Amino acid sequence: MYILNIILSTTFYKPIFSFLINIFFKKCMKFISIVLLLFLFLSFAERQKDTFPNVIIIFADDLAYADIACFGANYPTPYLDKLAKEGMKFTDFYSQPQCSPSRAALLTGCYPQRVGIPWVVGPEGPAWTKDKYFVGLHPDEETLPELLKTKSYATACIGKWHLGHHSPHLPTKHGFDEFFGLPYSNDMYPLTPDGMWSDLPLIEGEKEIEKNPDQSLLTKRYTEKALNFIESNKQKPFFLYLAHSMPHVPIFASKKFEGKSKKGLYADVIQEIDWSVGEIIKALKKHKLDDNTLIIFTSDNGAWLTYGNHAGSSGIFREGKGTTFEGGVRVPMIAWWKGKIPAGSTCNKVVGLIDILPTLAQITGAKLPNKAIDGKNFLPLLENNPQAKSPRDFHYFFQIHELQAIRQGKWKLHLPHTYESVEKAGNDGQRGKTIQKQIELSLYDLEKDPSEQENLAKKYPEIVEKLKKEALRFQEDLEKNKRPAGNSL
Repeated sequence: MYILNIILSTTFYKPIFSFLINIFFKKCMKFISIVLLLFLFLSFAERQKDTFPNVIIIFADDLAYADIACFGANYPTPYLDKLAKEGMKFTDFYSQPQCSPSRAALLTGCYPQRVGIPWVVGPEGPAWTKDKYFVGLHPDEETLPELLKTKSYATACIGKWHLGHHSPHLPTKHGFDEFFGLPYSNDMYPLTPDGMWSDLPLIEGEKEIEKNPDQSLLTKRYTEKALNFIESNKQKPFFLYLAHSMPHVPIFASKKFEGKSKKGLYADVIQEIDWSVGEIIKALKKHKLDDNTLIIFTSDNGAWLTYGNHAGSSGIFREGKGTTFEGGVRVPMIAWWKGKIPAGSTCNKVVGLIDILPTLAQITGAKLPNKAIDGKNFLPLLENNPQAKSPRDFHYFFQIHELQAIRQGKWKLHLPHTYESVEKAGNDGQRGKTIQKQIELSLYDLEKDPSEQENLAKKYPEIVEKLKKEALRFQEDLEKNKRPAGNSL
């Protein structure tokens, strides 16, 4: 060692040694810089992952307010109950009265009347309306998956679409990378009692792969596709829109679930949907995604009461699907996001399908659509902020083109209108008998009277006038600013 020090201290070796030291130092610094940059990139990626959660919306069809255990059902739904226990229940969450309008509201953040989808889209265009050429959601509407794609989300629609089955209106033309499911309702096929429909197509992407698929396998097949999508996109943010065809009539359960509930076929169907939710939760845990995924579970409208034991339960609420009474439009909603939504929380503020798009835009940093929307961000409610209020002052209830009711806080005013009510319910899949009824101008206190039974209009005339004036203002404004649906065949 002594000799080496003498050699290195000589004049001849000093420059060589300095040169080697410089090279070594530069190489080390370059390596350290690369490691540091890699660390910073991974940290940024992890922060991005935390900022942009995966989003799963599970959308049942005709599942009513009291159809799952944590909202009052008399049969177990353990996985949905688990979501509620670990997340937030919304007690005053509003859909639309029918299938297509609710889907338009969810995906555009608008009242469906604003975007030209006031009623049900059928295989031949609009069902039972004079709007012969409204056949789907307009291609120019900016949808939720299109917004999320600007943030590099992978997107999939699995299940029922019902916003147009012609090529310009399919999910793949509205922001979804993948589609597997039915283009419209599962009763729109030739084996229904009226036999008015053509063959029911099962579509993958934009291609029909089957006619009249075995509906007892739909929930299972949808779930398998959903699990495959999660598996394929576990390394990046994704948006999964799982829109079940059940429990819309005709209802079917797979052999594994037939008779399982001991409460009838309808309960079997709901328990299979609950199983599907459980499979998704398991997949998220398997891929270590459960800490960074927001799940929203809800329904498109209330119970189709005319089908009796093949329909759900409105619970304490009045009427069902197709009406603007609480039984037609108030639906269960559960939001689950570990670490972000306080476990076991409940929200009783007014929120609706139209509010999901702006809320997800806020969460992901996506830019809102350029055109006007009606929805409002309710993230403060999800965070259980004690100061948070309902995202809007008024909520409006339409049936097709008619504004029939308006709510502000606890007050709900029904304007005079006719509605369809069940006179005699059907049984085992047969439609019952309905009659037309008329409601006069009626004011209800939903806190004391959620069943909408005691008309307080004469007792509170000032509240009636205020709500009437606002309803008229909003309908006039909507008429001036509504946009057309797609009409190209």
